[in-house]
Amino acid sequence: MLFDTHCHLNFEAFDNQVKTVIDRAKRAGVGYFLVPGSNLPTSQRAINLAQKYQNVFAAVGVHPHHAQDQTNFKKLENLIKDPQAVAVGEIGLDYHQYRQTKYENYQVDEAFKNQQRELFQNQLKLAQKYQKPVIFHNREAKKDMLAILEKNWHKSFSGHTVFHCCEPDEELLDFAQKRQMFIGVDGDVTYWTKKQRFIKSVPLAWLVLETDSPYLTPEPIRQEKSFPNEPKNLKIIAETVAKIKDISLEKVIEQTKANAFSLFNLN
Repeated sequence: MLFDTHCHLNFEAFDNQVKTVIDRAKRAGVGYFLVPGSNLPTSQRAINLAQKYQNVFAAVGVHPHHAQDQTNFKKLENLIKDPQAVAVGEIGLDYHQYRQTKYENYQVDEAFKNQQRELFQNQLKLAQKYQKPVIFHNREAKKDMLAILEKNWHKSFSGHTVFHCCEPDEELLDFAQKRQMFIGVDGDVTYWTKKQRFIKSVPLAWLVLETDSPYLTPEPIRQEKSFPNEPKNLKIIAETVAKIKDISLEKVIEQTKANAFSLFNLN
């Protein structure tokens, strides 16, 4: 069975239909789900889903988009301590200036970047304190991202962190390989040739599969309906990886599932 290591079943797009979405995914061969938080409410919902459904696991954290919010760190720490929280995430930096989305009003100025950097480092400290794996979000912030990770790296992170939807960048890959970090591959690998070349260079032993549902719908479904993406589409990503690497689909499924279990200490 496939493991979707990044699906936002805790988002509004899936309100009142999580069971249906999970059932559709299982029929498509997806049997394991990691639900990351993006703020305190969605982190709590991730924990609730993990308590309710078998083989659904939670990560808790505050996404950089919410760096301007007043995060209650005591509440966040309590969520991280929850036994259902197998990881901290998704956390990191995002300097992209969004257009035609709910984030388009965010001014990605130096003040906002400073808030993101502070939030990121505070959450890294909590992950280290409680020895939790970490899911990293990075978009157009490579220099600061790597500098913060270099400064705050802890030996417990080796083998237990992942660059979610990793940008196709050789410097990121080199950093990841030196520190035994996993690389998350999503639906954009089905249509972005640069990402395809990048994933070909990533060893299968360090790849995990993600849908990032409800976002990043893979082709050919993307042409018909781009939103919401669902975990059931993970097999398309696995098939694409198999084709890129010229290996069997079964090998991709088996290895990436084992990688996910190792990443999140689920063995």
